[in-house]
Amino acid sequence: MMQTAKDVKAELKALGKPRAVAKFKAFYRATPGGYGEGDDFFVVSVPEQRQIAKACRDLPRAEVLKLLRDPIHECRLTALFILVSRYERNIDRDQVVTDYLEHLDYVNNWDLVDSSAHKILGASLVGQRDQSILQELADSGHLWRERVSVVACWMLIKADDFRMLKKLCRQFLSHEHDLIHKATGWMLREMGKRDEDELIHFLNMHYSEMPRTMLRYSIEKFDRDTRKAYLRGEF
Repeated sequence: MMQTAKDVKAELKALGKPRAVAKFKAFYRATPGGYGEGDDFFVVSVPEQRQIAKACRDLPRAEVLKLLRDPIHECRLTALFILVSRYERNIDRDQVVTDYLEHLDYVNNWDLVDSSAHKILGASLVGQRDQSILQELADSGHLWRERVSVVACWMLIKADDFRMLKKLCRQFLSHEHDLIHKATGWMLREMGKRDEDELIHFLNMHYSEMPRTMLRYSIEKFDRDTRKAYLRGEF
């Protein structure tokens, strides 16, 4: 039975595939100069991590945070799965959000962000007038906090609240990193699923200055001719 972070880490290590570590380091850009430089892996599948997280979802808070601060990528992702589970089960939600924000330095790759930002931070902001924490993160100049600010908007989008997303997407039109272009384009596409007119209005205002990746991601659900027209700048 897993009762400590050490127990969970041992379980993850037992499932690991050491021969695939180099491949994972390359995929997650954990090599020198990459955005994930310095990260390390056991190489455990996400479904296996989710099973472990489910089995130890009531791990003591202090142990979950130890796991979240671990240098091994899978330990951090498993910890985030546990925190998401607690938030969704309405267990100490305010504390979960606080712990998440205080440990953002460990939410330091795209999969870690994308598995947690909307389900914890974004969910906590639904129906709230004050969403300024997203602006603070967007203004941080820190890649992963910037991505958190955008991906957190997904839960707001599902509540038909597009205010912050549009503001952040305008702010990031000139961002230099492809991972922000992908995140903003992805969230714009999600907005379009809820309200196509909102997406079209945003595109018609900004498509000529949007990074190509942001534009491509945002128009994926349009028909082929419309996509081509936007990419050729014909609107």
